[in-house]
Amino acid sequence: MSSQAIGIFGGAFDPVHFGHLRTAFELLSTLSLSRVHWVPTGDPQHRERALASTALRVQMLQAALAEAPHFRLDTRELEREGPSYTVDTLHEFRAEYPEASLCLILGMDAFLSLPSWHRWQELTRLAHVVVAHRPGWQPPSEGRLAEWLSSVRTTDPAHLSAQPAGLVYVHAVTALEIASSELRRIVLAGEDPRYLVPDSVRRIILETRCYAD
Repeated sequence: MSSQAIGIFGGAFDPVHFGHLRTAFELLSTLSLSRVHWVPTGDPQHRERALASTALRVQMLQAALAEAPHFRLDTRELEREGPSYTVDTLHEFRAEYPEASLCLILGMDAFLSLPSWHRWQELTRLAHVVVAHRPGWQPPSEGRLAEWLSSVRTTDPAHLSAQPAGLVYVHAVTALEIASSELRRIVLAGEDPRYLVPDSVRRIILETRCYAD
C-alpha cells in the first residue's frame, strides 16, 4: 500500500461500533491507504458532548483497534485545549505530512452538515474529503454545499493519491444500520449490545455501565 496516503477518521465514537470499523476497513482498501488515524473528538462545537468519559472512549477505541495494524488511535484533539475544530486538526496533519495525500473520512450526516462547520471550505485546501454513504443516497442538488461539491468532486479514487488535497470522493459502503445513539438506548433499556460492537468493547460497556444511567 502507498506510504503517502493517510486516512483521518474523526468522531465521538460514543461508543465505537462495527459500522465505524467496517467503513474504515473498506476505505483502507479502496483508497490504498497506508493507515487510518482514528481521531476521537475533544470539544466539538457542532454537536453534543459525548456521554462516556474521554478515558472510556479512548479505552473502547484501544480495544476495538488492538488487532488492526493499519488503524492508529490519535488523541490529538483530546489533548488540545479549547474548542475542537477539524480544520485545526487538518492543519496539524498537513504540517506533519506536507507531501502526503490526506483523506478526511466523513459519514453522510457529517458531510451534509458541513456548511455549519468552522472554516469548512478550507478543508479541501488541506486534505481530500471522502464521504462514506449508504446505497441510494443522493447528493445535495442546490445550495452552497451542492455548488462546492460540483467544483471539487471526483468519481475516480485513484485521483486522491495523485495529489495531496483538493478533492471530494463519495463512496458507498456496506449498509450496517448501526448508530451510537441507538446503541446507547439499547444499553439504557437493559438490552445486550452483542454483535453490534466488538466483544472487547461490549465488555467495557457492560462492566463500567457507562450508558446505563
